[in-house]
Amino acid sequence: MGSHAALDAGWPLIKHRLRPRQPLFLAGQDRGALYYVHAGCLKTRVISADGRERITGFPMRGDILGLEALDLGTYACDAIALDVGEAWELPCRHLDEAPQELQAYVTRCLARELRRDWYWMLDLSTLSADARVALFLADLSDRLAALGYSAHQLMLRMTRAEIGSFLGLTLETVTRALGRLQARGLVSVDGRVLELVDLAALRGVPASDDTVPVCH
Repeated sequence: MGSHAALDAGWPLIKHRLRPRQPLFLAGQDRGALYYVHAGCLKTRVISADGRERITGFPMRGDILGLEALDLGTYACDAIALDVGEAWELPCRHLDEAPQELQAYVTRCLARELRRDWYWMLDLSTLSADARVALFLADLSDRLAALGYSAHQLMLRMTRAEIGSFLGLTLETVTRALGRLQARGLVSVDGRVLELVDLAALRGVPASDDTVPVCH
């Protein structure tokens, strides 16, 4: 049984249609449900005490939101739609009664998020600006390809500033990095439309660079 089948098998679902920039939930809001992303792309973020935004991820179809707050009474981050989408609400009070396949899927999603966090934590501490942006595009390509979309033609739902926030880079650094990747013939950039011309070379962008302006 797939995750969709498990969700539909007598599960008390509430389906939320999302508009661009509409919050699904906000940090501090009572945590009453997990959310399965059925369509669209969102961003998760935390806001510092002085008002700075830090993007923590870009969930897409198949991801489950709210896992980081399972042991809390409130959500730990904001989840905001980046385009038109749909999220399915999974009430936490019913989790113990959920089909076994769904419980297993939630566990796999949690494990996947832990591995992804480790992966990015390591790479963001060691890679140059160009390598960070290249890795982000390659990772996004892999995720979209797994969902049945083109691995080479990307429509970015997030802004360059949001990419920078996720990668620990300034907006200007992300813009310059994309320009350098384009000059090397690895990508073709037209606004938010990107063509990944040479994915293999994109994955091999050198890791070291002494001039990496970062966000603080």
